[in-house]
Amino acid sequence: MDSLKCDATSIWTAGVDAVRAKPLVRRSVQVCGDDLRIGDHRWSRDEFDRILVVGAGKAGTAMTEGLLEAIGPWLSIRGWVNVPEGTEASLPGVHIHPARPAGRNEPTEQGEAGAKQMLKMVESATERDLCIALISGGGSALLPAPKEGITLQDKLEVTRLLSGAGADITELNTVRKHLSDIKGGGLLRACRAGTMITLVLSDVLGDPLDLIASGPTVPDSTSPQQALDVLERYDPDRKLSDRIYRTLRDELAGASRVTGKGESFPSITCQHTTIVIGNNALAVDEAGIRAEKLGYNHVMQSARECEGAAEEVGRHLADMTLAMLRGGGSHVNDCLITGGEPTVTLAPAAIRGRGGRNQQLVLAADQRLLEVPIDDSSWARLCILSGGTDGEDGPTDAAGAILDVDVHRQAVSIGLDPEDFLRRNDAYEFFHQTGGLLVTGPTGTNVCDLRVAVISRHR
Repeated sequence: MDSLKCDATSIWTAGVDAVRAKPLVRRSVQVCGDDLRIGDHRWSRDEFDRILVVGAGKAGTAMTEGLLEAIGPWLSIRGWVNVPEGTEASLPGVHIHPARPAGRNEPTEQGEAGAKQMLKMVESATERDLCIALISGGGSALLPAPKEGITLQDKLEVTRLLSGAGADITELNTVRKHLSDIKGGGLLRACRAGTMITLVLSDVLGDPLDLIASGPTVPDSTSPQQALDVLERYDPDRKLSDRIYRTLRDELAGASRVTGKGESFPSITCQHTTIVIGNNALAVDEAGIRAEKLGYNHVMQSARECEGAAEEVGRHLADMTLAMLRGGGSHVNDCLITGGEPTVTLAPAAIRGRGGRNQQLVLAADQRLLEVPIDDSSWARLCILSGGTDGEDGPTDAAGAILDVDVHRQAVSIGLDPEDFLRRNDAYEFFHQTGGLLVTGPTGTNVCDLRVAVISRHR
């Protein structure tokens, strides 16, 4: 592997390793004799009869493994956690439920069945139970529980329409919450345990608790009117079922949801708190530490809000790489590390290929570098990588893509046009043909995307 490519991959991997769920949970949960400590909270064993574990997300299995190891025989544990297929494991006391196929980040019947099981479990709890919720990125799709009057297919169509139209995660989850019995604090309202504590691995920039996995265990900060506003923006022709709109209008008219702005849900009966154990900023920081150890003079930035279109983010990343390439300084190498989560507007189905936001972003960076243009010696001095920390990028087996001189030369040699592949959302095929795919498999974590650009000053 080329040294620049090797360094970029090592830096990216260090960021992902820093947010792996199992060790993060182990560090957050500790048993000290008769006491259980989670974050700043402490309980004695005689306060509870058992622990109930519920949750959902791409890191669900690893989070559960960490929790079970941390608690050990301190108290009996039973539970149910929804995860993507291919990440499940057989664990004592906790059923790890495959709730959707790998690479399909959409609600399914299996997910709905699992969500119902969790609701039943927390509804049957008593004041002598401690409920621990394990929430990570991807939890929204893994926790479908349609409100009465709408169907799972309705929710699937909402997800597809909003995602395909370029809606960001805030907009998507705002709508999801108001169409669900479990999201938007629904799991918390159903819980009859004495205490519920939620451990969160955040995949939403800025860590808004009510948006991560659509906030099943925190009061909702949005309103049905905001959900309607999102649909008006992305579905002006009313392609979605009228059942969707009727459900939101009925909720709005009944004023049935208390928004959590200085208030709490009247039906909440248990003490509850939420702890964020890992996020994108942590991944970026640890990637920076690895870059420093490798001798790079690095700059780091973790986005705090939605970034916009992947194409624009990719072009900006290319411009920043060019600035490093052309700049001065005493260091041999330079490195830029950023984190975020851009959006992609899908091409019409008739021409649409395969890809994900990270692949689209790197391909846009390639297109920008070709526009400048730069010479062969400059190409040999740069590498740009972008990948999802979960190991997934759209409905593909890749986590993202890598652009370096070898990818560039291969694309030129076989006559590939980046603009054409961008237009058709077919970045996967472009990088498949050029050897630029970043393939890791599921990582057991999910804190948005991590991007690395490295350059060498050797000419």
